Amino acid sequence: MTAHPAETVHDALPGEAFEESWWMPAPDGFAACALSDCAQTVAEARRFTRATLSGWQLTADVTENAALVVTELVSNALRHGIRTGEPDAVPAARGFALVPAPVCPAWLALTRQETAVLCAVSDTGTDAPVVRTADPLAESGRGLHLVERLSDAWGWTPPDHSGKTVWATVPLRG
Repeated sequence: MTAHPAETVHDALPGEAFEESWWMPAPDGFAACALSDCAQTVAEARRFTRATLSGWQLTADVTENAALVVTELVSNALRHGIRTGEPDAVPAARGFALVPAPVCPAWLALTRQETAVLCAVSDTGTDAPVVRTADPLAESGRGLHLVERLSDAWGWTPPDHSGKTVWATVPLRG
């Protein structure tokens, strides 16, 4: 089941990070980490997801499903959602003011809920995700199909001048 777009959640994530690999531990069912735009980011996000969900004592099936969903969401953020080559400020809505550029290009947040784990990736891109028709010969283009298959629901916040958040809920049942 797909639900999109959703209300914005940008205010729920911390606004600054001091290191490229900054992360917030998850004692109470919430964890977040800053994502860079380097080649190792997808693997780091996958490791972060596995370590966090293992710490929450979730099953191996749920942990691996969430790791696959995070892999696709982060890959899409790196490929389509991060604006590069920008000046130090991003124009605000209607062009009246400038707001500072993001401290990091993307964020990953994980939230444990009663029946699911919410995986959310925020990036600076302003284009909504597009589910492409799967081409059997293409090397890419199946990520959101995988997200849809492994999650109960997925969607995104309405893109604005600060970007968007793409999210998916991975059920706790294996």
